[in-house]
Amino acid sequence: MNAISKLVAMTALLLATQAAMAATAAGTWKTIDDETKQAKSLVEISEAPNGELTGKVIKLFNNPDAVCDKCDGALKGKPIVGLTIMTGLKKDGDDWENGKILDPKSGKVYSAKAKLIEGGKKLEVRGFLGISLLGRTQVWERQ
Repeated sequence: MNAISKLVAMTALLLATQAAMAATAAGTWKTIDDETKQAKSLVEISEAPNGELTGKVIKLFNNPDAVCDKCDGALKGKPIVGLTIMTGLKKDGDDWENGKILDPKSGKVYSAKAKLIEGGKKLEVRGFLGISLLGRTQVWERQ
C-alpha cells in the first residue's frame, strides 16, 4: 500500500469514527456549572443494547469527596463520584426522551431529555418538572 492509499484509508477511518461518535451519546462528557461556568464533573454515559442511556459521575473537579447529603433513600450520604445520575433516556428520532436525572446538589430527581448538538461534540441535557417548559438546560462537552 503506497502512502496515498494509506492516507486515504486513515482519513476514511477517522471520518467513520467521527460519524459513529456523532450518532450516539455514549462516552464521557464534561458538565459545566450553571453559576460559575467552570467545569463541574465528568459523566460517563453508557448506551444499553436497547438504546437506553445511563449516566454516572466519574469525576468531580471541585470537592471530589462530596456526598449526596440531600438525596433520599439509599442514595443519601453516598459519594457523588460513582453515582448514577441519569437513567431511562430512550431514543426518539434524534433525541433521547422520557428519562430521569438527579441533581446531586439538591437531591431532586427531574424528568429528562437530551439531544446531540454541534455534530455530536455537545449534548444538550434538559431536566424539568411536569412539562418541558419548566426546567433548565445544560450543554455538556464531549471529552
